Formats: sequence, C-alpha cells, structure tokens
Amino acid sequence: MRNSEIQQLRRRILPASFYARPAELVAASLLGQILVKETEEGICAGRIVETEAYLACGDDGCHAARGKTPRNSVMWEAPGTAYVYAIHTRCCLDAVAGAINFPGAVLIRALEPLLGIELMQKRRNRQRLEDLASGPGKLTQALGIDRDDNRSRLDGSPLYVAADRSRPERPVVVTSRIGLAEGHGEELLLRYYYSDSRCVLVKRMSHEKGEK
Repeated sequence: MRNSEIQQLRRRILPASFYARPAELVAASLLGQILVKETEEGICAGRIVETEAYLACGDDGCHAARGKTPRNSVMWEAPGTAYVYAIHTRCCLDAVAGAINFPGAVLIRALEPLLGIELMQKRRNRQRLEDLASGPGKLTQALGIDRDDNRSRLDGSPLYVAADRSRPERPVVVTSRIGLAEGHGEELLLRYYYSDSRCVLVKRMSHEKGEK
C-alpha cells in the first residue's frame, strides 16, 4: 500500500466524539466503517459488518455488570478506547462507548477484508475471504490485534476506525446477541449486522431495516 493511501485512511479516522454516545447507537453506526491495524508486517483493514452493544446499566451480559476488575477497568475510561481481552486462545476487540465512568462497549464481531489480504491469509492460515475475519477472534488474529493494543486509542494510529463515506446502502438486521448464558441479557436486541454479508456466519431474522 502506498503512503498516500495510508494517509488517506488516517485522515478519515473517526473522532473520539463518535464513541461518546450510547453503545447501541455506536454499534449501529460502526457498520460499514473500516477497522485498520498498522504493524511492521504491513497494514490490514476490513469493513465492519457485525457488531454487538453492551450497556452500562441493566445488561448482565456486559463485562462491567460484575463490577470493576483489573481486566475490565478500561471500560470506565474515555470513549474511543480499545478494550482488548482474551477469550480462550484468541483476543476480542471492544470499543469503549458512552462516557467516562459509564462503562458501555461495542464488540466488533466480523469484517469484510479490504486491505492486506495476503497478510491476513498468512496469519489465519486460511485462503477464503469469508474465513479470514468472520468472528471476533478471527478478525483480531487476521489484523494482528493483541493484548498490547488494550487501552490504545481508536482515534489514532496504529489501531483505528476510518470512515467510509462512500459506503452503499445495505440491509441491516438487529437481533439478540450470540453466545450469552441464560439470564445474561441474551434476549436484548443489541446485535447489528449486514444481512447480505458472507462474512456474517450466524443470521437470525429479527427485524430488518434499510441503512440510514
């Protein structure tokens, strides 16, 4: 990738104010935007096609519902901070949303690969595009996101979200979240995805709407 292309992505980085809103609004607005990670190996990027919101209040599925711990304390920090945590052998990436000391977050669940695809294929040991970043642990592996990125700012390099102002209108589906135990907010309609994306693996039809 040319330096001019990298600079163009950096100029479109979403500001911290983008994340200073309720988590469900941030989760819906992140669809279609571009997640980017710059590393010494190269730059990788993908279009966000699936997210889940986790609320600061009344949401037993949110990590913050169990109180502040060394692991989740980043959720009480400024909106636009990356919360990177391990699940089994892989990491997940959340964007802290809302306000300081009001711990909401958005889990980025799936991407459509755009840049650095060969590097993603090497990291994932997979070839098909839909196998590279079609899950929260897959996308962090593909982009080279790890625990060292915890507490980094998403409004500055090397890990950031860039706006795609030319994104086409696509059908958005809102459903309940995936993989939560019973009684942990599994019924809340806080998952957002593009129904036409092959990189979204689990599709439940709740209610569908055109993107605004």
